[in-house]
Amino acid sequence: MTDSEIEITADLVRDLLQEQHPDLAGLAIREVAGGWDNQQWRLGDKLAVRMPRTERAPDLQRKERRWLPVLAPRLPLPVPSPVRTGEPSARFPRPWTIMTWVPGEPLDHTSISRGEHAADTLAGFLRALHVEAPAEAPTSSDRGAHPKECTDGFDHFFQAVVPGGIADEVRAVWDEAVAAPEWEGPPVWVHGDLHPANVVVSDGTLSGVIDFGDMFAGDPAWDLAAAWVVLPAGAAPRFFDVYAHADEATVRRARGLAALKSLFLMLMGQNGDRGLPGGKPTWGPAGQAALDRVLRGDLM
Repeated sequence: MTDSEIEITADLVRDLLQEQHPDLAGLAIREVAGGWDNQQWRLGDKLAVRMPRTERAPDLQRKERRWLPVLAPRLPLPVPSPVRTGEPSARFPRPWTIMTWVPGEPLDHTSISRGEHAADTLAGFLRALHVEAPAEAPTSSDRGAHPKECTDGFDHFFQAVVPGGIADEVRAVWDEAVAAPEWEGPPVWVHGDLHPANVVVSDGTLSGVIDFGDMFAGDPAWDLAAAWVVLPAGAAPRFFDVYAHADEATVRRARGLAALKSLFLMLMGQNGDRGLPGGKPTWGPAGQAALDRVLRGDLM
């Protein structure tokens, strides 16, 4: 998953800043735990340095630099905005990015206590995001498809983490999504990776959305899965009432995708508990809680 030959340290980050952005090199640098494609360093109080550590990460950063300035002005929550670009060099052979810092604590390290407020906030954010995307908007090769195209991934996660006692219930949710009609609207802007590590919380509610590297134009159901993956129990009905643009088929696809995402989070948590590369111990409990919410079937 990561390129272990490149060790990204605070000294390396400071040296790169000194070489390319010396006016920022005096700011305090602190590593931020987490991250998948990028290793992130807090830079002072208002900025962050995103250092790519996977082969695909530079392309994801280019996508954020291209499109976040277009999207951010009309979004009602803070999102990272690119400030400076770091060029490949002898010290570090990949491009890197300085972004604005979005204050708050990632949801996989905290909880939402103001469920109705969070539901309203997330619905308003996604209503603003989910507008028709231009023809040149990015597409996705590994997400965005109808659930019926994702059965191999679902089966892999299902076999890895689903306890026997709930296997039939989980499979039924997925089968409902696979049988649902496809998205018939125009491709809309989709964040693509809404889960507890990619939203931040302040004062008990959502206060920001981060990591837009997987954004694409497509089916909004991929984001609407956050009604179960991100929001607390019982909040999904209010979320969909406020969002107001999801028909029954879209809700069915979203719920199945929420099951898929929940299983993925559980698997990454399991890998983290085992000390495997790429594992995220905090994702396991978040995934189990999300799956519990999916199986409650608030809307079905």
